[in-house]
Amino acid sequence: MLQIVPKEELMEMVGSEFGPSEWLEVDQDRINQFADATLDHQFIHVDEDLAKQTPFGGTIAHGYLSLSLLPHLVTDLTVLPENTIMVVNYGIDRLRFLAPVKSGSEVRARVKLLDVTEKGPGRLLIKTEVTLEINGDNKPALVAETLTMAVTAG
Repeated sequence: MLQIVPKEELMEMVGSEFGPSEWLEVDQDRINQFADATLDHQFIHVDEDLAKQTPFGGTIAHGYLSLSLLPHLVTDLTVLPENTIMVVNYGIDRLRFLAPVKSGSEVRARVKLLDVTEKGPGRLLIKTEVTLEINGDNKPALVAETLTMAVTAG
């Protein structure tokens, strides 16, 4: 559940972990739609017959598709300061794709609050480590250090 806390409390929460989120299925239809949206139709993503002949044994999600699911998956795991009027993706400090997400797999997220830095009046830079887990797999799909700018009124 999204938490809204005073700025000082948010800063004291550095090191806290949140999650996991609910599971989300990454089916072939989602993979195909992502391929169409990004024009990335590499066979390992969209050709089920050819992909069966690879070490993956079938189609896999694009790494960037897995990454693009994070905003949805972390929504309920997010902590923001009071009076937030806008939240903006600010970037990624580190990203590693560790395991393929096979078509039909379920994924979920876990979040660790790494840092909160004041960048000026009404602006807090929030750094989190997000781990995308694959149901039934010991290795996560990815680990990302994400940056979010929270803009507050006053």
